[in-house]
Amino acid sequence: MRVALLITHIRAEEKRLIEAFHAQGISPDIILDRDLHFNINSGGEQLAPSRIAWQEYDVVFERCVSTSRGLYTLAILNRWGIRTVNSYQTAAICADKLQTSLALADADIPQPRTHVAFAPDSAMQAIDDVQYPAVLKPVTGSWGRLLARVNDRDSAEAIIEHRQTLGSYNHHTYYVQEYVNKPQRDIRAFVVGNRTICAIYRSSPHWITNTAKGGQASNCPITTEIDEICIRAAQAVGGGILAIDLLEDENGNLLVNEINHTMEFRNSSTPTGVDIAAEVVRYTLFGEEVLA
Repeated sequence: MRVALLITHIRAEEKRLIEAFHAQGISPDIILDRDLHFNINSGGEQLAPSRIAWQEYDVVFERCVSTSRGLYTLAILNRWGIRTVNSYQTAAICADKLQTSLALADADIPQPRTHVAFAPDSAMQAIDDVQYPAVLKPVTGSWGRLLARVNDRDSAEAIIEHRQTLGSYNHHTYYVQEYVNKPQRDIRAFVVGNRTICAIYRSSPHWITNTAKGGQASNCPITTEIDEICIRAAQAVGGGILAIDLLEDENGNLLVNEINHTMEFRNSSTPTGVDIAAEVVRYTLFGEEVLA
């Protein structure tokens, strides 16, 4: 089997994935996204100047840091009939919080109350409808960047003015969610195919609990409730290899907050005792047949 690993640079996760591929007797070709040059008319045959014969690969594993580079590459390769992990369909939904919310709503999966607006006045109305405190998020982005909890009208007006004046067109889409008063933690669960393989609590006294913002990882047992909501959420966005972020509300109910299609897991294998890279690679190579 011939495998390509498409990356921006080699991080801790990519090192573990390469080791896991080697353990399966496969040395993946490392392709840097900055070197790509696609001839759209070629259908995947020999491409100048990089001369990558994409049709020779059994699977291309996308791990780009750049969301746009990853998405466009997946779109091209899938159009040419080349298998990728994840698929463009899944990645495009997960990369956009609004598209994710729509997919979850279609599947009747619990999530925070979410409103969307496109101008300052309607954004203020959306926040009023959600009620304070509310959370403003960019529709694209990761690592907890540019999240804002607004506790009153004055702070909401200030943030919206800054985004309207300084932000790109993406920041002029106002994605507003209710603030969920979680117990100083959230849950990140890892779904591989049709299995929730492990999960962590991300704990922090700050309301943003991402490990990129200093949240501390510890093992979260996979309950039937966690497994069911995660599998349903993964199926709603097209399935594959995904990280599902869950919130617990004040009554202990689980809500799907976000879904990540190129998840980081460097802080998760040790507390859970699960070799996430190995699980991911086995699924990439063999699909569901070895995971039962």
